[in-house]
Amino acid sequence: MYTHEDLSRLQAQSLKMQSWIRQQTFSPENQKTLRRFSSWEVAELIFRINQSTFRGRLVAEPDLPGGEVEPDGRQRWFSLDEINELRRKMKINRKTLMPPRPQGKRAFRAAVANFKGGAGKSTVALHFAHAAALDGYRVLLVDFDPQATLSHSMGLNDVAEDYTVWGIMARDLIRETDRMNAAATGAASGTALPRRQIPGSIRDLGLGELRHGDFIKPTAWSTIDIVPSCANAAFVEFASAQYRHLNPEWSFFAAVSRYLDGLGDDDYDLILFDCPPAIGYQSMNAVFAADMLYIPSGPGYWEYDSTTSFIGQLAEALEDLSGFGPTFPAGKVSLPKAFADIRFLMTRYEPGNDLHRAMFEAFRKVFGPHVAESPIEMTRAVEQSGRFLSSVYEIDYREMTRETWRRARASFDRAYEEFRGSVLAAWDRI
Repeated sequence: MYTHEDLSRLQAQSLKMQSWIRQQTFSPENQKTLRRFSSWEVAELIFRINQSTFRGRLVAEPDLPGGEVEPDGRQRWFSLDEINELRRKMKINRKTLMPPRPQGKRAFRAAVANFKGGAGKSTVALHFAHAAALDGYRVLLVDFDPQATLSHSMGLNDVAEDYTVWGIMARDLIRETDRMNAAATGAASGTALPRRQIPGSIRDLGLGELRHGDFIKPTAWSTIDIVPSCANAAFVEFASAQYRHLNPEWSFFAAVSRYLDGLGDDDYDLILFDCPPAIGYQSMNAVFAADMLYIPSGPGYWEYDSTTSFIGQLAEALEDLSGFGPTFPAGKVSLPKAFADIRFLMTRYEPGNDLHRAMFEAFRKVFGPHVAESPIEMTRAVEQSGRFLSSVYEIDYREMTRETWRRARASFDRAYEEFRGSVLAAWDRI
């Protein structure tokens, strides 16, 4: 017979292995670092200009960052900060290299969601974040998944549950309850309404005093921050049910949306959510805060079936939320919840596989223009990136054949370009 003590022992053994893997994957200090990018990558893959044109500009304008030069002098390597400085200072044919962003708009929020495990949610969120950063955007990741795959991939490992989405929700419960109690005391009728009580076991955690920035952690990517997750945050589903009992009028589903409303409009350009493989308190917070749903799915029939169930159950859940009414406190998002766009993205796609092609056509036949035209292909480089908690963009192309690396990167580049196009088209509608 096995009890919780056996589970704890197995977890301790696994944590030792995690530490060993981090030592092999990250720097000797167990901190993830971001590699430099070659002048070839910067010119042709990031700025999309001729390499000789790029080199000529570096020679003609000595005030531009020069990167680090290889001993043989053949190649220069640039940090992300240097790439962004180049982007700000350079113009090609009198055109800026800065990415497009609507003026006067807050950051655009996209939720990568599907309750089918293994659909590629974390992989898609990770690669889109890295592609957006190389594109010049400032990105905030929010990891809603207690498996914390995205957080680990971004180099965050020792995270306390207070500083995860659970902490944001508990903080919101305290603040919303205090707001309601203050409103009840000052009721226009002059009659004090019943006060809602939050037990000391919650208040004494000090979450109500946490500032916005306390939940946001930097990463190895200087223009990507993250609200991380951790395995201990798995209890949020149970805790949230208890919290709703303490204050039935608490609009739990809007907690993260209210938190994000407190950020400055210019703090970030893109906010990406990695959702757990279930419809629950965390995932409902993600979809409610999102401007766009991006739904990845593998190419099998069972994954198609699961995706169909997911959007059906999500529709029912959102319909239930609509019953709260338009005056229910939900931050700056109104009820019923509406999305600027909904997109389906096929992952682990093999162009030469007849079944995969048939399922891709089935998706397009059913969901029409909502299906992304550029599926993410399964390649050896993609498999390797998953094993080493890195994106294709982080892997040095010299670690494999350049053609293998370029094929994987090209697949994510196409998917990201389509994603960016959808974001820019929807940004003006929020």
